[in-house]
Amino acid sequence: MKRHKRNPSERAFSKGYMAGFEGRSRSSCPHETIKTRYDWLNGWREGRNDQWNGFNRFATAQKMSNF
Repeated sequence: MKRHKRNPSERAFSKGYMAGFEGRSRSSCPHETIKTRYDWLNGWREGRNDQWNGFNRFATAQKMSNF
């Protein structure tokens, strides 16, 4: 049985979210294509915002499962 590849946009968003939540800079974005870079940066902004608002690891784990 073949597995479907994960959606690259969703993957970029979640990786960006974790990078933002961990406090990494947005210049650390690994993507070069416009669409995935855009999604990564949106995730980064969301993660950074949650970090500033005081979310903890458990809250972010639940939030990530809802995406």
